[in-house]
Amino acid sequence: MRQRAARDQQRLDSGAVSSPKDLESLQREIVSLAKRQGDLEDVVLEVMERREAAQERAAELTERVSSVQAKADDATARRDTALAGLDAEIASTTKEREVVAGSVPADLLKLYDKLRAQQGGVGAARLFQRRCEGCRLELNITEVNEVKAAAPDTVLRCENCRRILVRTSESGL
Repeated sequence: MRQRAARDQQRLDSGAVSSPKDLESLQREIVSLAKRQGDLEDVVLEVMERREAAQERAAELTERVSSVQAKADDATARRDTALAGLDAEIASTTKEREVVAGSVPADLLKLYDKLRAQQGGVGAARLFQRRCEGCRLELNITEVNEVKAAAPDTVLRCENCRRILVRTSESGL
């Protein structure tokens, strides 16, 4: 467009066009080209401004992604550390369980394992203040009397959840 405007201006200045109509038409075309060039330059400036804003936004988002990624990496590292600690605790508890399980009669251990599988991992529950901590229900007076009358080595079960009841000094008996 600039080349065409420069060429038309050169024709106008050289005097090669002698007809008044052609001169007027050439001048209008030069003015039209200048206006069009100005419009296009405005569009280019607007596009450049939008591009600059988009680049700034992209840089900001890249920074945020980096920040979030760093947080995610930190959380992953903490999770992995916690999992390692849990694995060590599981191994330790498993060893302790094996030692304790060795001193428990086989039939009681078999019952406990069966109840544990049925009750979502808890086969025995503490009797605390006349309440089974497995099902959280309080034993009625008849059940309390049966527990009181039972020998200390008798295996007692909750009538509601069927878990093995573990009596302690806090059982409320």
